[in-house]
Amino acid sequence: MSTKNYYAWMVAGVCLALFAMTIAQQDKPVTDICLGCICEAISGCNQTNFCQGGVCGLFRITWPYWADGGKLTINNEPIESETAYPNCVNDPYCAANTIQNYMLKYGQDCNNDGVVNCFDYAAIHKLGGYGCTGELSHKYVTDLELCLKSYKAN
Repeated sequence: MSTKNYYAWMVAGVCLALFAMTIAQQDKPVTDICLGCICEAISGCNQTNFCQGGVCGLFRITWPYWADGGKLTINNEPIESETAYPNCVNDPYCAANTIQNYMLKYGQDCNNDGVVNCFDYAAIHKLGGYGCTGELSHKYVTDLELCLKSYKAN
């Protein structure tokens, strides 16, 4: 399978899963394709690597990121519960909604190109809301660009 086809199938699967829970896009700054490509760039959408080194889930979300994203929970689990954070960020739907909330709070034009798009959201996701103008790894940027190119999106 070619790299382009691999990315297409991987992101399509994530997008379909995310689409099933998506409400009106105007309420959410990050498109499903962008979320899928961030997932691909940050973890290869690896669902088997739940929590390791202070990050959890497909999107490799930290506890402070989750907190800034509204401390969402699954099935009204109390946020004080020890499992509230890992349960949410290991669930693709809850994690995606956490990212949407985080981007509503911190979304900005990180690369000063005059638009806020997936490149900015990917930088914010990786470097944080206050550090998004920093340097991103070559692999992260390349994986993001390849994925977005396969969908002709940004």
